[in-house]
Amino acid sequence: MIDAPGARRRLGRGATVVAALVLAACASAPVQEMSDARQAIHAAEEAGAAELAPEALSEARRLLSSAEQKLQYRAYSGARHDAREARRRAADALRAAKDKED
Repeated sequence: MIDAPGARRRLGRGATVVAALVLAACASAPVQEMSDARQAIHAAEEAGAAELAPEALSEARRLLSSAEQKLQYRAYSGARHDAREARRRAADALRAAKDKED
């Protein structure tokens, strides 16, 4: 026979641990995302995106700046979002620069 109250307690504890881990992941600084965005912007700059894809590169820089400001205020979720978007726009700039070179 299964101990229903004991099983419920274990499930409750398990759910609490999972919730705590999820919250901890959301509450931590987006260090990797910031690094990824900076590296992507640097790669786009090296490929000549400042001249060949200035709009996309400018948007990537703006988003990274926004992420840095949010990071200062510990708005980690917003900083993470902006850093990911900055990386995406920098990748767009890099692609556009390479396409225009060819």
